[in-house]
Amino acid sequence: MTDFSSLGIEPMLLEAIEALGFQTPTEIQQQAIPILLTQEKDMVALAQTGTGKTAAFGIPMLQRIDPNSRITQGLVIAPTRELCLQISKELAKYASHKKGLYIVPIYGGASISDQAKAVKKGAQVLVATPGRMQDMMRRKMIDISAIEYCVLDEADEMLNMGFKEDITNILAHTPNDKLTWLFSATMPKEVANIAKDFMHKPVEVTVGTKNAASNNIQHEYYVVAGRERYSALKRLSDTHPDIYSIVFCRTKRDTQRVAEKLIEDGYNAGALHGDLSQNQRDVVMKSFRAKQIKTLVATDVAARGIDVDNITHVIHYQLPDEIETYTHRSGRTGRANSQGTSMIIMTKGEIAKIRKLERIINAKISSASLPDVSDILTKQLQYLAQQIKATDAHPEIESYLPEVNQILADFSKDELVQRLMSVEFTRLHSYYQKKSNAMTPQSSDDSGRPAKAKDTRYTINIGSRDDYDWKSLKAFLNDFLSMNPGDIYHVDVTDNLSYFNTSTDKKEAVLAAFENFAMDGRSINVRVTQKRGQHLVGKQAFGGRSGKGRSKGRDRGDFSRFSKKKKNKKRGMR
Repeated sequence: MTDFSSLGIEPMLLEAIEALGFQTPTEIQQQAIPILLTQEKDMVALAQTGTGKTAAFGIPMLQRIDPNSRITQGLVIAPTRELCLQISKELAKYASHKKGLYIVPIYGGASISDQAKAVKKGAQVLVATPGRMQDMMRRKMIDISAIEYCVLDEADEMLNMGFKEDITNILAHTPNDKLTWLFSATMPKEVANIAKDFMHKPVEVTVGTKNAASNNIQHEYYVVAGRERYSALKRLSDTHPDIYSIVFCRTKRDTQRVAEKLIEDGYNAGALHGDLSQNQRDVVMKSFRAKQIKTLVATDVAARGIDVDNITHVIHYQLPDEIETYTHRSGRTGRANSQGTSMIIMTKGEIAKIRKLERIINAKISSASLPDVSDILTKQLQYLAQQIKATDAHPEIESYLPEVNQILADFSKDELVQRLMSVEFTRLHSYYQKKSNAMTPQSSDDSGRPAKAKDTRYTINIGSRDDYDWKSLKAFLNDFLSMNPGDIYHVDVTDNLSYFNTSTDKKEAVLAAFENFAMDGRSINVRVTQKRGQHLVGKQAFGGRSGKGRSKGRDRGDFSRFSKKKKNKKRGMR
């Protein structure tokens, strides 16, 4: 078995590593550390989040740094404030026995003058976010013209967040002969381009398969009707009473809405998205790390850089658009040799995406059935019993027991257990009693359309002049109304008006969703109509293939032109 002493690490760093309780290096550490300590080479290292990448690049950098020199010699660029702080704290722990070595984090949301003062005192290593780094460089508060080592951590995340130009500008101010070490979970084209443009014949180290998921993660998917995502989320959470999870949503609006509903329903939940201030983000993350929040509902952008151990589940409330994003999401669980579960809540129309995901991440994603009420109640009562069993009696309770024992004297042991369990049982049973025991069954008809259901016809005042054809309009309606592809049908598009159908039981939801809705400042009205589209001719009217709009380059899922109107103010959908 390999240990840290066999990797060529100097005694001062080994002492700190031993004090931290680390004994066996991870695979990425075993492969990367010896190369970075002994060879003057650039490196591209691919490994999942949570595999020990910080130590893999941090230990070699700290060993190579000269603590007697006060110039900046090492630079680590990370995508987020949270990750920046985490890396700097970790490096400081490794360097705790190496006197005279100073590490300074550079990030937004804190005093720029205080950070500049800390750098001037002689910081040999900077850990920085791209935005604040650029700002301080423009103000000439930082000099990186003599650095010898540059690390791009979570490179794929930085590029996904739009930092390519910042990274390019930062690297342009560094020496050509420096060593550049790029660490990433995935290898999309953009990361390969950075390696090509700024690195010289880098050695590549890969743990696992490129873009692959961790072997410690079990992947599952659950097919539900679009409007039942939240009910599915509740069932999955209730079946795992000790769940410590991140729930990923696509939009800020969905993130806030789902978190608020969970809180209303009694869950310890919180939201993390781009509309929160830095202080609000810090409060949420502090509560999540302390497990006061057990379910964190987050957007992909807001969650980047989060590094929290022991997360049991990642739940995809909606699938992401990019496969690399799925890998990053799932990598929040199953870390440090622990087991985790990645759960996808999806509609019938998204099943084709599963096969593609499996090919790319090189892992099986199993179809699973949502738990029924009996499963949920059994798990919850077992969990409650385990909590009672594990609870030590409070030393001061003894004096209060005589009166309690007197009240309960007529009950047998079985009766007491029954009544104690009924406290939790009644709460859950009452909730699920109001719901159907099973989720709405998915139609076996390929269209997903309810058989023989009464339907309602609507008009909407947009058409081919707004660059929509029947396909792109249907895609928008499915996405915005959270419906299955077959729930909306007979879509007809004319120049200024369009028509579509749903089953009548969805009428109220459709009309409510479009109340006070606007596009480019123009009110969008959806109304019920008796017209069946007879003004369209032949096959077009029957099949819903009308409309001259060809979407003119618009992606079918891109509806950013739409916004809600409230009190004469426009609010973006996202």
